[in-house]
Amino acid sequence: MDLDLRKLRYFAAVADRLHFGRAADELHIAQPVLSRQIRALEQDLGASLFTRDRHGVALTDAGRQLLADVGPLLASAHAVRRRVTVAARGSRRLMVGFRAGIPVIPAARAFEARHPDVVVDVQRIEGDEQAAMLLDGRIDVGYVRLPIDEAGLRVTPLYAEPRVAVLPAGHRLAGKEELTEADLAGEPLVWPADPGTQPTRRPHPNVGYAVRGVDETLEHVAAGRGISFLARSASVFSSHPDVVYVPIPELAPEQVCLAVAVSHTSPLVDDFVTAAQASAEITAECGNYEMWQLGGETASKRG
Repeated sequence: MDLDLRKLRYFAAVADRLHFGRAADELHIAQPVLSRQIRALEQDLGASLFTRDRHGVALTDAGRQLLADVGPLLASAHAVRRRVTVAARGSRRLMVGFRAGIPVIPAARAFEARHPDVVVDVQRIEGDEQAAMLLDGRIDVGYVRLPIDEAGLRVTPLYAEPRVAVLPAGHRLAGKEELTEADLAGEPLVWPADPGTQPTRRPHPNVGYAVRGVDETLEHVAAGRGISFLARSASVFSSHPDVVYVPIPELAPEQVCLAVAVSHTSPLVDDFVTAAQASAEITAECGNYEMWQLGGETASKRG
């Protein structure tokens, strides 16, 4: 039995809103039609996906399992359509996503030397979108920073990058050569929305501002709203007159990886992964910022 992608999209809409009427409006179909499609999907699967009573709509155990699985499946189908459309235009293009501070151009140059007919485009991505952009085909390959939801992805470690504390320029500890976690105990923290991703062993109880990306982090820290932690490359690429970076050796380094959707099988992607691994080894052997600056500055011009 083949799953009907249209029915799965209908299911995802209802599961997201837990309301058949609002889901039908969003899908631009009549509610009775949506109800029939959901019942047909339940018959296909041999399982009830929702409970419906006077209290409203809720997912069953089977529904929760399908919801966990349906996102990558729909994203993969979307990615297939996107890649077929690009191929039909006759263009050979590889879209590479990268997080701030990760050098892309050394690998891109090595890849283009082997494939001069393929255009390598680069696009900066943020942490909350790196998995989604890979799964739905907006990018073919992603330089990502952990943590990332690895469902539906093939993740290849590249290298580890030390972290630094990010402090307001006038902070009492801004002049120190390095810091410990104990030095920063009790400081308000500027951090992405998920506190579980904090790199410290000492959780900071007061997350002052949930941020998205390096630029927002620097602005909030500069305004004195808290401290933060970033990969060391931020001190090269992201200067700010009101922010100071101080090494904090106790923190576990940040893991930089290359990620590809499992469904995206391509010799070109495999060749780029090989080039990225080779350039990462060179970067690690150099052990300095010159390679980072070469990759980052060039990538910013192209991106």
